[in-house]
Parts: sequence; C-alpha cells; structure tokens
Amino acid sequence: MAAYPVSSDKERQLAERMLALGVREQDLDEQFVRSSGAGGQNVNKVSSCVVLHHRPSGIRVKCQQERSQALNRFLARRILLDKIEVKVSSVKTAEEQRIEKIRRQKRKRSRRAKLRMLDEKHRQAEKKDRRSAVRPEHFDD
Repeated sequence: MAAYPVSSDKERQLAERMLALGVREQDLDEQFVRSSGAGGQNVNKVSSCVVLHHRPSGIRVKCQQERSQALNRFLARRILLDKIEVKVSSVKTAEEQRIEKIRRQKRKRSRRAKLRMLDEKHRQAEKKDRRSAVRPEHFDD
C-alpha cells in the first residue's frame, strides 16, 4: 500500500529527491493541526494541516493546500525539499530577488546621486516653464 495518495512514480521521485539531498524521515518532526480558512466542517473537525520541521536545517513548513491530510503530507515534503534545495544551492529564488530589489529601491541615495537627481528635476522644471503660453505683458507695443 502506498504511503501517499499519489502515483507510485511521484512517490518514487520524492524518495529519490530526499535521498539526493540527504533528508531522512527520522530527521523530520511531523505535526497535524487544524487548517484555517475555507473548507467548512472538514476544516473545523479534522486536523488536515501538516507542519513539518527538519531538525538539522531548522526549516519549518506548513501545508494546508488540500482537504486530505495524506496529500498535504506529500506536498509538505515537496515544499520542504524545495526550501532545502535553495538553501544548499546558492541560486536565489524569485522571491529573494524580489525582496532584494525592494531593498535596493528603499536604500538611501548617495549625496552625489541625490544632487544629480535634483539637478535633473530643475532642468525639467525650466523646460516646462519655457513651454508656458506667451503673456501680453512680455510684449512691447
């Protein structure tokens, strides 16, 4: 009998990935808690949300995507392996790149960059002033 309600191929891939990353079932603490959000009576009565904690890396994952506890167990392991993979490899995820971009945008400008930006604003303002309509008081009759 299968451990998770997925195809044996997917289960095999998960096991291979765990082996490749050196994650053992003994290193995982698994908890079942009640989900939150939509789901009706099932959410209120059944602890279908899975919380996985990988002790060696300290990574904790919570999965409540599906109504089935068994399927959430499988998905939680996949999410955990994704996070461990990112931690092991030095490749930044899209989320980390987005956070870094926001951090750069919020960083204070250097004095030189600020002066350059203000100078450009003044030039733009002068350009706009020259576009204004011709006023009669400027004419000599």
